[in-house]
Amino acid sequence: MCLFPLMACAFVLFFASCKDGSSDGVQNGEAYEYWVRGRDYDGKQLRLAEHYFQKSYEAYREDPSQDWIHYADAGYRAAYLRANRFDTEGALAIITEMLAVADTQPDFPPGPKGGLLTLMAECQLQLHQYDACRSSCQKTYEAHLAVDSRSSSGNNANTIITCYVISDIHYRMGDMDEAQRWLDEAEHLLSLYRQAGHNPSFAEEWTTTLALRRALYQHASGHTAEAAATYASIPASRFRTPLVLSGAADYAMAAGRYDEAARWYERIDSTFAATDGAQLNFETIAQRLNPRYTAYRKGGHSDRALALADSLSAAIDSALVWQKKSDAAELSVIYHTSEKDLQLARQQFTISLHRIIVASLVVILLLIGYFLWRSARSAGVLAAKNRALYEQVQRLEKAESRQREQAEAQPAETLGQNQLLYRRLCKLMENPDVYTDAATNHETLARLLGTNRTYLGEALRECAGLTTADFLNQHRIRHAARLLATTNDPVGDIIEQSGITSRSTFNRLFREHYSMTPSEYRKASRAEKGKSCRPTGQ
Repeated sequence: MCLFPLMACAFVLFFASCKDGSSDGVQNGEAYEYWVRGRDYDGKQLRLAEHYFQKSYEAYREDPSQDWIHYADAGYRAAYLRANRFDTEGALAIITEMLAVADTQPDFPPGPKGGLLTLMAECQLQLHQYDACRSSCQKTYEAHLAVDSRSSSGNNANTIITCYVISDIHYRMGDMDEAQRWLDEAEHLLSLYRQAGHNPSFAEEWTTTLALRRALYQHASGHTAEAAATYASIPASRFRTPLVLSGAADYAMAAGRYDEAARWYERIDSTFAATDGAQLNFETIAQRLNPRYTAYRKGGHSDRALALADSLSAAIDSALVWQKKSDAAELSVIYHTSEKDLQLARQQFTISLHRIIVASLVVILLLIGYFLWRSARSAGVLAAKNRALYEQVQRLEKAESRQREQAEAQPAETLGQNQLLYRRLCKLMENPDVYTDAATNHETLARLLGTNRTYLGEALRECAGLTTADFLNQHRIRHAARLLATTNDPVGDIIEQSGITSRSTFNRLFREHYSMTPSEYRKASRAEKGKSCRPTGQ
């Protein structure tokens, strides 16, 4: 699960808490106007948002004391947006510079400092700087505790989120002991939050989120039964928000419950679709569609995976079109802001667009090639499996036929009553009209044999190990199989000719008997006939 949105949400809470009751900000001039523009574009046109936050940060940097809060917020958001588009080095450059200011200026707000440290830890994790990452996590926690100690309300929501983020960072580093320890701290802080009577909705959502993360860690540590129990203890009514649904999907995927994971991803996708419309970009494709495709594939739902893969290809095309329109709109705004910025933006746009087009074309071609190969490979494997099953069925039916012939050759005086009755029944069933009549049942067979249903049932159990219904269905299915192999009649007509009135019942019985569908059986029989008709040596 991507934690950048969660970190951004926590920083917004920090910023609001620092801004409340503060009158230090000038909130005018060029730097503030850039910040307002960046805020207006944030979440909509991210490159424009980054552009204006960067300009606001650079303007405030000349004299941060004019407005510490907006200086800290502009710098954080510029670094965050850079990190979000994988410019980790650029993000770290801004963060390092701001933390140097924070260490030397007592007026630097402690809340944003904690947010910067969290973002630094995430960037260091991406660069595999694990020791530095652990140090940043500890400093982040200490900075948040300092903010909590100054709060009169005792609202420690930001620290709860931060402990969760730190726990996830250690989990991704493979340090399960530290991940568990930080998760324990988050749960402890959440209990204090509930005791203080703060927002019940937040408390419920995070109680569920932490429980899901606990289940994930238990599973990763080999305590699968305990993890399943933790997961099962969560009330179904709590699975509502995207954060909770993502946690549920993470656990289900880790536990190999792929069908369940697919349902959670479908819920996540429908939840977002209800709020952000049908527009898909590359980020939503990666975070929402791709995990669902993986769940379908690992869950064995190849048809659904292939259908979603087609949607992925279409979504990439749609995202390219949307990206072009979005970029064009951004360029237009920057043009009216500054001719110099426009020229630079055009150069960057051309390079980015070429990279996106080339990368997207490569991805599309790779996806198309992969799915064509996968489809052909799957079809070949399925055909080979069905041919092997067909050959095996033919051998078994021939063996049964030889056994019946041997039984019929035995003198009648050596057979018991049930065996004699079974021999008569087999003779009767040589007439297809008997079992292809849908009305034929145990009473019909008993009447035709001049006996009663009890004796008939005993004879079948002793000699064939079948009930009367199973015996009749076996003959009907085998009759249908012969028609499939020897005629071109539609499957629907063959079902009617077999004596089974329900198509769903027929399909179920056929699959149980031959381990393939009627259409697959017909293809396998024709492939076998084609092989037998080839000249020797070919």
